[in-house]
Amino acid sequence: MPFLTTLLSGYWAAPEVATNIVILFNIVGALMLGLLVGYERSYRGRAAGMRTYGIVCMASCALTVITGYPEYWYGGHSNITNTDPGRVIQGIVTGIGFLGAGVIMRDGFNISGLTTAASIWAVAVIGILVGVGFYGAAIPLAIIATVYMMWGSKLEGFLPSRHAITVTVRFERDIIPTEDSMLRMAAKLGYQIAKGSFSVSEREGQHEWRFVAVSVGRGKNGSLIDVGHYLSGAQGIESFQISHARN
Repeated sequence: MPFLTTLLSGYWAAPEVATNIVILFNIVGALMLGLLVGYERSYRGRAAGMRTYGIVCMASCALTVITGYPEYWYGGHSNITNTDPGRVIQGIVTGIGFLGAGVIMRDGFNISGLTTAASIWAVAVIGILVGVGFYGAAIPLAIIATVYMMWGSKLEGFLPSRHAITVTVRFERDIIPTEDSMLRMAAKLGYQIAKGSFSVSEREGQHEWRFVAVSVGRGKNGSLIDVGHYLSGAQGIESFQISHARN
């Protein structure tokens, strides 16, 4: 029993406790920064919100910061004399890649979740920075990432751009559409059909075309409502579906 007492006392020795306090402060700081970035995603109703970001940032920090104190591992009874934090960081980045892939979703031509995946990767970096003690870099990175996600879309809206829409058109039975007719229709509405975006299917004599149309310039194209009104009055079209091509 004296051996067991000596072994356990190592976990509560003054240097061990002081080290745990330092690690705790790092973890709490990383959690706060992760919650800051995650709030923007939560505010916008994304699947990955404050809890996801806070946990990712905190865990990344914890895994990184403990590599700096190998002499205190296992109550100071570790034989490890040197560690390679780079390998730990590499493992974190690889693991976060799987988590980021899980929030990316594709629905036809629409891809959503890319910004969330990129920001999850960024918050892992914030946790790593806190873990190695680069607070001066971690705090501005968290603030910049949050501000950019909140206001980046406004900046994109201010700059010249060409937005895209996805169009699905189902034609009436026995109607055989042509590519030229679709190109002319898009041109009338101020759009160009993206090359290589056509997807054509046919079932029981009915053709269905799907494609991406890109506006020719801001203010020169019709809105989704205008496109809908045009398609609803076009001959040979039985039904259609249009939406913004999100990414």
